[in-house]
Amino acid sequence: MASVNYILYEAPMGYGVFQVEHQADSIGLRSKETQETLNDLSKFGKMVKLLNFTPFQTGKEALSEINMISEGQMSDNLKSILELNLPKTSGKKSKVVLAVAEKNLASMIKSTFNGIECETSETSEVAADFLRGVRLHADKLLKGLQTGESAQAGLGLGHAYSRSKVKFNTTKNDNHVIQASATIDFQDKGVNQFFMRVREWYGWHFPELIKIESDNLTYAKLVLAIGDKSTLTDDKVDDIAAIVDQDGEKAQAIIDAAKVSMGLQITPEDMEIVKGFAEAVVQQAEARRATANYLDRKLHIVAPNLQCLIGTPVAARLISHAGSLTNLSKYPASTLQILGAEKALFRALKTKSNTPKYGLIYHSSFIGKAGARHKGRISRYLANKCSIASRIDNFSEEPSVRFGEVLRQQVEDRLEFYASGKKPAKNADVMASVLKTIEGDAMDIDQSQLAAPAADVGEKEKKSKDKKDKKEKKDKSDKKEKKRKRESEVGAPEEPAAGGDGEKKKKKKKKSKHDD
Repeated sequence: MASVNYILYEAPMGYGVFQVEHQADSIGLRSKETQETLNDLSKFGKMVKLLNFTPFQTGKEALSEINMISEGQMSDNLKSILELNLPKTSGKKSKVVLAVAEKNLASMIKSTFNGIECETSETSEVAADFLRGVRLHADKLLKGLQTGESAQAGLGLGHAYSRSKVKFNTTKNDNHVIQASATIDFQDKGVNQFFMRVREWYGWHFPELIKIESDNLTYAKLVLAIGDKSTLTDDKVDDIAAIVDQDGEKAQAIIDAAKVSMGLQITPEDMEIVKGFAEAVVQQAEARRATANYLDRKLHIVAPNLQCLIGTPVAARLISHAGSLTNLSKYPASTLQILGAEKALFRALKTKSNTPKYGLIYHSSFIGKAGARHKGRISRYLANKCSIASRIDNFSEEPSVRFGEVLRQQVEDRLEFYASGKKPAKNADVMASVLKTIEGDAMDIDQSQLAAPAADVGEKEKKSKDKKDKKEKKDKSDKKEKKRKRESEVGAPEEPAAGGDGEKKKKKKKKSKHDD
């Protein structure tokens, strides 16, 4: 086991590099005297020497450094610190041994620097004891620190590190879907039980109402509107019709049934209790509806293609059962097909009987549409499409419902193929058409974005050309105007008389002949 020459201490407030002046082996460290030496600052301070301490400038820098250390990466700051403080070696005999706390960081340092061996607390007892001693006496060994500052800085950095991990959790949107789905299941159980209690309680007073109105929520609203059946008259037919979707015949039937009802009479005090309970049930039903609407909107953001393929309830249950959309996308289609029927699967494997054909996807409408002999085939096909949709939703930067719509149409075509034998389109052709459509939409958006700048450039060129033409016309007009003014000031040039020069020449010629 190699002895340690240097120690790298990743403190919450910076990096510290120590040099070991007195070596110790693993056998000597087990002795009681040596352990007391490590715990005593006056003795341990003589074993190590601080070479360099580089504090972090800001908390943001400290968080960035600790994130890189946790991922097994070495920052440029740490690399420069090690280059300045560790000696440069060459050859196997002159290697330097550095004690590092993080195992992944030790591997990175070893691969980056030649001639440096890294030891961790897991691989060397010597390194573990030296790191423990430095951590124990860090407040005194590091210059410029006071007692308790290291612990305080570590607490603050730990909170920031934990918050960053929670903030950048990739499944944070999935958690809302999972919680909303579980809440809806809980609300369904409670609301259904309360509706049954309202029916039974009010049915003693007005038993005929159950036969006329079967919807639970509408029944509870009618209980609030009717109250004591003896007070129900023909004047309230409009109020009753407003509750039963403007069905005048049903409203009149309720009033007629109240007149001849065989139910027991009820006291005003009991009726107040029943109406109060019915009002609470109606509020719970409205809360359940609001939660369902929220789940529908949230799932449209998280997994729009899966939602479009199999609907909101089944998609939410699949994500909830898998734990996250990421986990669901990693499942093969065969696992997704029986997701939710694990007990039946293991029981079938144990008893060597037929394995289940479907799990949660049984609640999809496609399974109900298929014939009895085709339920297993369509469930396998549907699981395949659900696996594709979940992967598209999970790994796409901006998922849309285009793939979900096409996958849903494929399942419907497969059902038609089982029923009539009509051959469906190939999956490769369908996916290629969707990708082509998406690329076309992207090109249209780019062209629309580029059209405006191009139009602006053309407009600018047109304006500059018009301006140039105007300037040229103005220059020409100015030149003409200057020439006209100059001519008006000097006067028009005199034209020679017709034949003047010719007459002079003739006279001169005659004169010369006469002289001769």
